[in-house]
Amino acid sequence: MVEVPESLPARMFLLAYDLNKKRMTGRSQLGYVLRGAALTELYLDGRLGERNNKPCTETDGDDPYGLLAQIAASRPHSWQYWVRKEHRAIVRTVREELAKGGWIRVEPRRVLGLFPATRITVRDPRVVKSLWGGASSALRGKPVAHVNSLDAAAVALAAAGDLRTVLPRGDRRRHKQRIKELTARTGPVPKAVRKVISSQHAAETSAATGGG
Repeated sequence: MVEVPESLPARMFLLAYDLNKKRMTGRSQLGYVLRGAALTELYLDGRLGERNNKPCTETDGDDPYGLLAQIAASRPHSWQYWVRKEHRAIVRTVREELAKGGWIRVEPRRVLGLFPATRITVRDPRVVKSLWGGASSALRGKPVAHVNSLDAAAVALAAAGDLRTVLPRGDRRRHKQRIKELTARTGPVPKAVRKVISSQHAAETSAATGGG
């Protein structure tokens, strides 16, 4: 059996990797997906709750990405606020976590010979394939209530974040109802991720067309 990372943000980062093209996908929305994954993990573990449609801390405990501390120290904000907050920083944090753990290799490069960037390589493709397998099995077979919670969350977040490495358009159409059920089981965060990304796309479209 192939070992995979325990944390949901690390799993979502690897699920965004395209093994065929050997590169990351969905970079513009990846930070939102990873923040959503961190919030979802806390929610599923019972460390985050919800009051008046806003997250609230329920218990202390392991807080690897610092979200519990942020939420506890702040006045109430929407889930969307916390999905947006520091979304670029969490990409770097999770990337460094995976590199340190030996899951990926990160190499500096230059785009067009000028602009600094990074090349990411998954060291063992079987890890990504195993995560894909878990997400794929969540879409089929056993009742939703019996699906592993992290696999259910991976599908819900992939749908919200439009990660086509996990859910090509055909699968999204074919399993629309199943995705809806997995999302409902996962909690309020995937819906917030979807709203944040939709708002971003709308803003980008408006800017590209000169504001309409």
